[in-house]
Amino acid sequence: MAVVSRRERAGLTRWIGATTARRREALEGYLFLLPWLIGFLVFVGGPMVSSFLLSFTSYTLIGGTPRFIGLGNFVKALTGDKLFWPALGRTFYYAVIVVPFGVGGSLAAALLLNQKARGTTLYRTCFFLPHLTPIVASALLWRWIFNPDFGLVNYTIWRLFGIKGPGWFTSTEWAIPALIIMALWGAIGGNRMIIFLAGLQGVPQELYEAAEIDGAGAWHKFRNVTLPMISPTTFFNLVLGMIAALRVFASAFVATQGGPAYATWFFALHIYTNAFQYFNMGYASALAWMFMVILLSFTFIQFRSASRWVYYAGEVK
Repeated sequence: MAVVSRRERAGLTRWIGATTARRREALEGYLFLLPWLIGFLVFVGGPMVSSFLLSFTSYTLIGGTPRFIGLGNFVKALTGDKLFWPALGRTFYYAVIVVPFGVGGSLAAALLLNQKARGTTLYRTCFFLPHLTPIVASALLWRWIFNPDFGLVNYTIWRLFGIKGPGWFTSTEWAIPALIIMALWGAIGGNRMIIFLAGLQGVPQELYEAAEIDGAGAWHKFRNVTLPMISPTTFFNLVLGMIAALRVFASAFVATQGGPAYATWFFALHIYTNAFQYFNMGYASALAWMFMVILLSFTFIQFRSASRWVYYAGEVK
């Protein structure tokens, strides 16, 4: 029979005690995580699973129990829904303009606020204030500004040029440009600007000093030092900006209700209308899952292309 020494017994006791402490720590961590996990399962995970199952059924809130129809909802969306492809096209048209101008404007604002000038804190607050405005209040404000009869914009155009301004939200040609202007007003000085500002402040000053020694001017320093060093920040803002632009809903819902003549009928508004106005939950669920696949596809493409232009300091390839 083997004899366990005092040192071995002490080591075994310490190991058991450490294992017990780790288990207690893990249990406490899971207990703290439990409220979030329950909330996720109830409000996110459960509805996602339900919508996935409903997407294969014909189900309305008024019409009784769901009836399985397989891929019928998806076929209907691709071939039988006259609003599907136009809504998708308008959404991409909106995103293609809002994302580059929004990200570029946020970067320009961050560059201005990164200058060590007097009153910078006040300017940062002023730039960020539009982002804090609730979307409903913002939409109502811009409806007044773009009013074709007594709005501030058309009044200014009349006073300066003596011509009548466009119809903006009442015009099929100008409704989406008006929404784009409204979106840029709130997006340029928002979270993207703060993220860019943090990225700019993380660029090592030694790189700028080395570039100056080599005779680089302001443009060359920006192009060859600033842009590569903040490329991860730019990539992050592009991904979030694309997702947010494709999910545009509230501004169009409040300002135009999808009009005039479906001119601002975006894809998210199409999903909402089928779900909560027509109560066609099966078809709306199929639209939502198709939209999620589109968002994931674009995000995947962005991640695949990131290796060509995103630079991470300290990365070894």
